[in-house]
Amino acid sequence: MQKRKEWMLNSLGILFVLIFLFPVYWMIITAFKSQSEIFQSTPTFWPKDFQFSSFIDIFKDNVGQYFLNSFMIAGLATILVLVLAVPSAYGLARFKVKGKNPMILLFLVTQMLPATVILTPLFIVFNNLSLLNTYWGPVLTCATLGVPFSVLILRTFFLGIPKELEEAASIDGCGRFRTFIRVIVPISYPSIVVCAAISFFFSWGDLIFSMTFNRNQDLWPLTAGIYNAIGRYGIEWNDLMAFATVSVLPVIVIFVILQKQLVKGLVSGSIK
Repeated sequence: MQKRKEWMLNSLGILFVLIFLFPVYWMIITAFKSQSEIFQSTPTFWPKDFQFSSFIDIFKDNVGQYFLNSFMIAGLATILVLVLAVPSAYGLARFKVKGKNPMILLFLVTQMLPATVILTPLFIVFNNLSLLNTYWGPVLTCATLGVPFSVLILRTFFLGIPKELEEAASIDGCGRFRTFIRVIVPISYPSIVVCAAISFFFSWGDLIFSMTFNRNQDLWPLTAGIYNAIGRYGIEWNDLMAFATVSVLPVIVIFVILQKQLVKGLVSGSIK
């Protein structure tokens, strides 16, 4: 009976995985199809004749610059999030900070605000600081939204770390800062990786901030390039799907490489 239940649960899990992965599969195979095959009345689940012209076309269309821009924005935003969120979360977890609870509540409220609410005030601020048409506009905005989320996640993890570890390090002669760097950060590595990955994925998928703060298309990321390609290519869906496939590949690669760390980080709240 137990084996039958496990078999049913595993089968159900596989079914859900296939359902969620099917759009990704359809996107990739469409990139290798010809226009005539895409619009056949009977859809094909495997290309009859693989063609790579779509990928050749998009690489001729400045996709390399879009790719570089996405890495610059996502990478800088992720670094900024970690530099600010990790020590902030540790401070909120370990020290008695005046107004701590209202601060945490404010972090929660920021996660409920839609992106369109902050566009106008940030545009005015960045314009006054001469940050428009630079990488820093979308970088700072993505980091602004990523820091509160990372602080909330990491603070919960830091609360679960026994204080005895820090006391033992203090007895061995470590100061507060050295204890944080040599003891707390290595223990927190899985949770930090989760926050870094989520911040990177969020910044990598940004569209509205980059298009609002950068009118120079040479600074647009891949998502903005896809948006721009929709109007340029019209119904050439194989080119658009090739563009989307290239944009999603780094996310898939990062997830596969960091899979173990991500799983550990997601369950790290159960530490004793």
